[in-house]
Amino acid sequence: MTRVDPYSKQAPDRVEVDAMPGIVALEFGTDWCGFCQAAQAVLQPALAARADVRHLRIEDGPGRPLGRSFKVKLWPTLVVLRDGVEVSRRVRPGSREEVEAALEAAGPGMP
Repeated sequence: MTRVDPYSKQAPDRVEVDAMPGIVALEFGTDWCGFCQAAQAVLQPALAARADVRHLRIEDGPGRPLGRSFKVKLWPTLVVLRDGVEVSRRVRPGSREEVEAALEAAGPGMP
C-alpha cells in the first residue's frame, strides 16, 4: 500500500465545506485509530480511482467543530458531498465496493 498522508489538524469551517463545488469526500478519523489505519486498504484504492473527487482527511475528536457539524460518532467516517450537500456516508467501511457505492451516489464528476 502507498503512503497515506496524516489526517489534517487544520480543518476548513463548515461554511467553506458547504461552498465547495463538485464531489468532496470528507474522511474523519485520527492517525492513532486502528480502525482508521485498517480502512485505508479499502478507502485509498477507491478514492484514487476517482480523479473527480476532492478527498480531505480531517482529524476528528472532541471539540472539533467540523466533525461535530456532521454528527460524526465513529472513525473512520466518510461523508460524500455533491456541491455542499451530503449524498452518502459510510462509517467504518469494510470493502472497496462499499466506498465506491458511496462515491457513485454523488453521480459523475466534473468533465
